[in-house]
Amino acid sequence: MNSSKKKEGMMKPENGEKKISRRSFIKGLSIAAAAGSAGLVTGGCGSLGNTEEMGLKWEEYFKKNYRLMSQKEKDETVARLVRLAKMKDDRDIQMSNAEPRENVLYGYAFNISRCKGYMDCVEACVQENNLDRKSKTQYIRLFEMDSGQLDPTSGDGKYHHEVPVADKFYMGVQCYHCENAPCIKACPTKATWREPDGIVVVDYDWCIGCRYCLAACPYWGRRFNWGTPEVPEEEINRKQHYLGNRMRMKGVMEKCTFCVQRTRQGKLPACAEACPTGSRVFGNLLDPDSEIRFVLKNKKVFRFKEELGTDPKFWYFMD
Repeated sequence: MNSSKKKEGMMKPENGEKKISRRSFIKGLSIAAAAGSAGLVTGGCGSLGNTEEMGLKWEEYFKKNYRLMSQKEKDETVARLVRLAKMKDDRDIQMSNAEPRENVLYGYAFNISRCKGYMDCVEACVQENNLDRKSKTQYIRLFEMDSGQLDPTSGDGKYHHEVPVADKFYMGVQCYHCENAPCIKACPTKATWREPDGIVVVDYDWCIGCRYCLAACPYWGRRFNWGTPEVPEEEINRKQHYLGNRMRMKGVMEKCTFCVQRTRQGKLPACAEACPTGSRVFGNLLDPDSEIRFVLKNKKVFRFKEELGTDPKFWYFMD
């Protein structure tokens, strides 16, 4: 990807001086550090103007990877983003940086014998996670499958007809939050990682949009923003999480986060809550009394592409 074409991540000085891209800025910092010249960095700050908004953006460039930040730094980052949303779009948002709960490891199971292909889960996900309406981005894909098939690539992922169809079954695919996730290993900037509760997240501010993670994922779980995501103002979910459904920018990766903004508040992911057939089971794998544990113990379960050794925390099962 030619990052020079990215509009997001570009610092536009008010005085009309040359724009500075995220990548060139980071490169410039490296050069400055190598030269041991703190003065270069300080001097660069003056060229960006003195407005509050530009100052906040400047601080965003300097912040470290979210997972390495102290709680105080995280709180300050969230406060800056809330303030920027108000200044730029006059939008009031509630942004959380809730940490993983103790003794929680999330898992997901999908009942292929119950799903009727209604797409309520897909729609709920789009609304909950502020997904781009223009490109029709979806984290979840439902495939209409023939009996005997178990590989979504052989199914129809673009069906537009009344469902269910006789002699067909439906199989949902999304990020599987793998324990041994190839996407994490592929990321050159460590912008994606697995949290203690098992959720694989992305720090959108740290992602450089190289799409190595997209290529590495064997489950088509990642999405790339070729343009600036567009969501009608009245449809924006204002209850957001820094690592979840906050508004993304052009040129970064995103993916299912098990609705981190909901699940860390003790709620179900939007897709599981919206499912009218009870096909989606989500819960704490460490809780022996959870429904997900019951499914794993008592149902016929399988994992997609088990042979890859990615250890996904997403199972399929039948009644």
